[in-house]
Amino acid sequence: QSSSKEFSMAHFTLRSLTLAGFLLLAGCSGLPDQIDETNGWSAQKLYSEAKESMSDGAWDRAIKMFEKLEARYPYGRYAQQSQLEVAYAYYKSNEPASAIAACERFIKLHPNHPNVDYAFYLKGLANFNEDLGLLGALANQDLSERDTKAARASFNTFKELVQRFPESKYAPDATLRMRYLVNALASHEVHVARYYYRRSAFLASANRAQTVIRDFPQSPATEEALFLMVKSYDALKLTELRDDAQRVLRTNFPKSTYLTADAPTDRKASWWKLW
Repeated sequence: QSSSKEFSMAHFTLRSLTLAGFLLLAGCSGLPDQIDETNGWSAQKLYSEAKESMSDGAWDRAIKMFEKLEARYPYGRYAQQSQLEVAYAYYKSNEPASAIAACERFIKLHPNHPNVDYAFYLKGLANFNEDLGLLGALANQDLSERDTKAARASFNTFKELVQRFPESKYAPDATLRMRYLVNALASHEVHVARYYYRRSAFLASANRAQTVIRDFPQSPATEEALFLMVKSYDALKLTELRDDAQRVLRTNFPKSTYLTADAPTDRKASWWKLW
């Protein structure tokens, strides 16, 4: 019986060793595929390869190269520049969250860098394209119906860029985009006011329309906002407030179609156009 147990144990040990041998061989056979081609590369070599990948539109490879460069050579101008370049690579590869995070990291680490204005601009673009990109407008999407979180973040970033770096070469484009965003945000508020009005929530409609007049007084959306205030106050039988809103509408938009008897309550203007 003892001999039988010893035989079983020996057989078990032999099988275990054999299995371990197979696993070791399988692991070894996979080693060539795991060899990193960049081993031993200098910071300059990694940076050059990453830039070449960007030129070819190989954004994923560029990101990997930039990240390896910073991990291996965390100090020096190549690592610093990589932190900014990788943000652009993320932006081009349609990863706005990663692009924004990379921009914020660069701004925090290098607030006095000569190109920090570009980091602000790129951060604004990433938020801008995430929610209110021009391509979406050209596709006839009603962008005013979208959540405005990204639009507001984009506006605030562009605003900081223009205020802190008024001489930046990115400031003119940032200013144009701010105007666009103001128009979009105002139209979003009008869309909500219109939604409330159609559901007979007249007080909510009037309050939302007032937000447009208060926060975005120069946007084209103020015309419809005033009209919605007139209609909402009329429905609420608040005649004095109705007359005040109508007087402001007539003074500022004397030729407005909203002053006609058959003025629509669901008109959607081409709000995405710059004014």
